[in-house]
Amino acid sequence: MRCLARCKTISFCLWVDANGLDMLIFNMLCIVLCLLPSVNAYSYIKGETPTEAPCPGYYCGRIRQDNGNWSSCQSCPRGYRTNESSSCALCDSEPTFYDGMYLGFMAMLSLLMHWYCIDRHAMSGRFTAGILVQHVCALAESVLAAVGTLLLTEPVGAFRVTSCRVTSLADWYTVVYNPTPNYEQTLSCTQEAVFPLYSMVFLYYTLSLVAMVTVRPWLAVRYLPGRGSRAVFTALYFFPTLVLVHAVFAGILYTIFPYLVMVVSVISVAVHFACQLNQQMSYLLRSTVSELRNTVIVLGHWLLHAYGIIAVTQLTRPLLHSLMLLLVPFPTIFYIVTVRFTDPTRTGST
Repeated sequence: MRCLARCKTISFCLWVDANGLDMLIFNMLCIVLCLLPSVNAYSYIKGETPTEAPCPGYYCGRIRQDNGNWSSCQSCPRGYRTNESSSCALCDSEPTFYDGMYLGFMAMLSLLMHWYCIDRHAMSGRFTAGILVQHVCALAESVLAAVGTLLLTEPVGAFRVTSCRVTSLADWYTVVYNPTPNYEQTLSCTQEAVFPLYSMVFLYYTLSLVAMVTVRPWLAVRYLPGRGSRAVFTALYFFPTLVLVHAVFAGILYTIFPYLVMVVSVISVAVHFACQLNQQMSYLLRSTVSELRNTVIVLGHWLLHAYGIIAVTQLTRPLLHSLMLLLVPFPTIFYIVTVRFTDPTRTGST
């Protein structure tokens, strides 16, 4: 073994033939390594400090203590978020219009699933008194849960919310951004950087579940025995599913929910018409106008589509974006007008 290169304090040695090609390649590699700048370890103040000092990672911060010093780098308390100087600052911003639309979407999601389960288990082609009572009860439960969520969120007892601004998708997943400076010790800086958009949804689902199991079973037994109880049991399954989906995909849903609402509303209204046994254009148009259940379902899809458009545009240009709402009925009209070309029973006919 002969030493082929020496760079600062590092020696590079290899078993090679003095006249071989390996020696030439290895010498070139040694020259490149010697030209690279030296790597310095990341340095920061690990303990308390009398002045503000930077912390590693995106979400680690320092808390001002009673003695005037700043704490070691850690996660900020609930309702606080680290700023540019790595100190934990109080979140005192108002939720944006988009934030409010997102919270409305998450609340509306459980309500729509309630209504779907009630209608599905009722197995009726029209609205009866018992079915209407169940629908109204589900709406009342969601409203009560929303009011309770607002009152229990900071500031407690007020119908307003103070929040941290969402700056990126990473704000929803701080658990995967805990830094390990110099690969020594991982700093646990997991926090609710989007306070309170993440925790509010969990609180809403909890209150909605409590309201449902408190009120709905009594009304189900009285107005829709058997079938109404099945809707309650189904809700006991989809609530944990909603909680799990929000826990894992909250940031993704926050980003794509306007587009998700518009796409799903178009697909859902097409499925509604496709389930009709009579696929004639005149019948679809007449049943949509004359039958209350069909009218409510179609109008509900239109409202969802409009909700998605408003969330996407945020009405930053009121006149133009308001005119876009005129396109909401277009998917329904398009289906009814073109149904004769897509009816499987007419395939191959002239």
